[in-house]
Amino acid sequence: MLTAVTFVIWSLQVAISTREPGTRGRGRESLQMRVTSVGGGPGGLYSALLLKKADPSHEVTVYERNAPDDTFGFGVVFSAATLRELEDADDVSFHRLWRAAARWDPVEVRYGGSRIRAGGNRFAAISRHRLLRILQERAAELGVDVRFRTEVDDLDRLLDADLVLGADGINSRVRARFEDTFRPRLTREGSKFIWLGTTQRFDAFTFIFEETEAGTFQAHIYPFSEDVSTFIVECTEQTWRKAGLDAVDPASLSPGQSDQHSIAQLSELFRDHLDGHGLVANNSKWLDWTTVRNQRWSHGNVVLLGDAAHTAHFSIGSGTKLALEDAIALTDALARNDVTTSAGLSAALADYESARKPSVEGIQRAAAESLDWFARYRRYWGFDPPQFTYSLLTRSSRVDYENLRRRDPDLVHHLDRWFTRRALDRPAPGPAVPSPPAFTPLQVGPRRLANRVALLVQAPGAGDGGAPTATLLGELQDLADAGASLLVVDAVAVSADGRSNPEDPGLYDDEHVPAWSSALAAVHERASGTLVAARLLHAGPRGATAPRHRGTDLPLPPSQRWPLYAASPGRYTVASPPASALDRTGMDRVREAYVAATRRAVAAGFDALEVHAGHGYLLGSFLSPLTNRRDDDHGGPLANRLRFPLEVLHAVREAWPDDRLLSVCFSASDLRRGGLPEDEALEIARRFRDAGADLLHVVAGQTTPTGRAEFTTGFNTPWSDLVRNEAGGPVLTSGNLPTLADVNHVLMSGAADLCVLGLPFVATPKWLADDTRSE
Repeated sequence: MLTAVTFVIWSLQVAISTREPGTRGRGRESLQMRVTSVGGGPGGLYSALLLKKADPSHEVTVYERNAPDDTFGFGVVFSAATLRELEDADDVSFHRLWRAAARWDPVEVRYGGSRIRAGGNRFAAISRHRLLRILQERAAELGVDVRFRTEVDDLDRLLDADLVLGADGINSRVRARFEDTFRPRLTREGSKFIWLGTTQRFDAFTFIFEETEAGTFQAHIYPFSEDVSTFIVECTEQTWRKAGLDAVDPASLSPGQSDQHSIAQLSELFRDHLDGHGLVANNSKWLDWTTVRNQRWSHGNVVLLGDAAHTAHFSIGSGTKLALEDAIALTDALARNDVTTSAGLSAALADYESARKPSVEGIQRAAAESLDWFARYRRYWGFDPPQFTYSLLTRSSRVDYENLRRRDPDLVHHLDRWFTRRALDRPAPGPAVPSPPAFTPLQVGPRRLANRVALLVQAPGAGDGGAPTATLLGELQDLADAGASLLVVDAVAVSADGRSNPEDPGLYDDEHVPAWSSALAAVHERASGTLVAARLLHAGPRGATAPRHRGTDLPLPPSQRWPLYAASPGRYTVASPPASALDRTGMDRVREAYVAATRRAVAAGFDALEVHAGHGYLLGSFLSPLTNRRDDDHGGPLANRLRFPLEVLHAVREAWPDDRLLSVCFSASDLRRGGLPEDEALEIARRFRDAGADLLHVVAGQTTPTGRAEFTTGFNTPWSDLVRNEAGGPVLTSGNLPTLADVNHVLMSGAADLCVLGLPFVATPKWLADDTRSE
């Protein structure tokens, strides 16, 4: 038996030692792999050393075009989560990195003469040069063959390896070689930026904003050693040119040469923040940010990682961090699969991509949000420093009000003090025990709201022949106890043919008034500080549908339908009945229906009205170029498309008392190519305000059935933000804001002044409905 075992072991050793290079193994006994990395940056080196550590029998070779001491750039930042991954993957290199790294906690924002800090962040950074040395030394210890100053001109000669790593950066030759498979998409976006350093050691991740005659500049700064900090400067291309920073063409600089003209100018611009220190160059020139995405990350035995596979804007993440995480994921995927066969290797690479790609795409989405904020931050230039800082800190979906409160409760406490002080119009520093933003008062036109929370009142079977049902009125009275400052009764039809469905309540008959009046009197008695609004609606092309609880925009049977009208003839959905173009006589009739409904709302005791001019309903169909194809004086240019909605609004304003609040709801985006552009959305907002709207309820989409927002938290806030901060407030927003924390976030960020809280409309559980307490 011993002889047989010895023979088997000897046979396995022979099989391993005589295995042909470049071939996949022909059985589980073939454990050795030949791995080639094209690129000896952090991603390539870390992959190489992790693979060698996982199995010392692997032959791992790294080809790097530069010398060991050549490196460009300055510091590399790591989050706490990434550091934990690095420690788990290889504690030896991690501890060397940790000892050499600068570590800090705060983020500091310098804007408007103020410096505000946020704690609880936990960062570490190390010079790129030191990181490379650590990885090079660790790779050598493990037996990785690193070949410096070696240009890979002929990639095909390396393909006989078992695994080829494309770790050769943003201009990857490996990616280009198999472009048809990887299907890369490189997108130039963002502003001009230049990567610099400074001997002024900052002790926080610092954002600086400076205004000049040419425009605004921002700097992203972080420490990475005892004597140097990274100092990235960014500006728009227009500012870059106006400031004369285009005097040196980046393409004219030789490799390693820096733009000294720009460096001198920027040193002067940021002089007050450098405390006598200068800016340091290292192959520093102006660049355009490029986001890299690939449809696939592997081809046969070739796999991409790091910048060759993806990039994420430097304002949110580090390309080096992502590359090291790729290396860990790749090593783990190879370990989970039998890579001694071609099929096994393919499965491992697919495993790597499926495990890693969603995470990278999530970071890229956050980076895109961050990049977008830096592209539009001039919108917030009038913000007070606390609100500007909050907007910056929460620029991506990864941080919100409650997340920031957990990180730095003292900061959020002072932000609440600032917000409350502004709401109460009191001197600094504000009340010692402030209210969160949702519970601060707000002046809207003639009315002062007790807080900034609104609720939408809806109920199945809300109307019966237009008259509000007991179910709807009961819902209204129940919500009066919720403490919201504004209740908005949804879809109150101005005419029988303006209903969206037979169960819509209305104000198109005098007989509707007593029921409304009785319910509103009860609400005012129970909650004197709560305003109740009727959202007046003519459904237009979205009318004659089945009740909403049966589905959205489902047409009624032909025998139950009523005539539909729109700006232009057509159908809302392919199944909808056709709508006729509203003629002048029809316009007069609709306008008078709004006026009559407004007068009934006055008689019923409504405190506020909201005219619905969005979501593809009748008035909204006039505003959008997608649905208004008229060739008369109500179609074509925006001024014409606005004509009829403004005519209605002017008439409603005339009939509505000046001491009651008037709101207009409109879609600021159609969420469709060829739809309403931003400049027209802003003009619509301005014209509605000029026509007497005290409040704008900004929504998006539903102009057509395919133009619908993704159901994310606060999905309408990008457009309320646009309208509020570029056309002026106050603005109401809605759209999946299920908690008060979500409301606080929207308000503190300055994206809206008032929010519809998305309460879950579910049946009351029996244990809550029954009062089982003993007396």
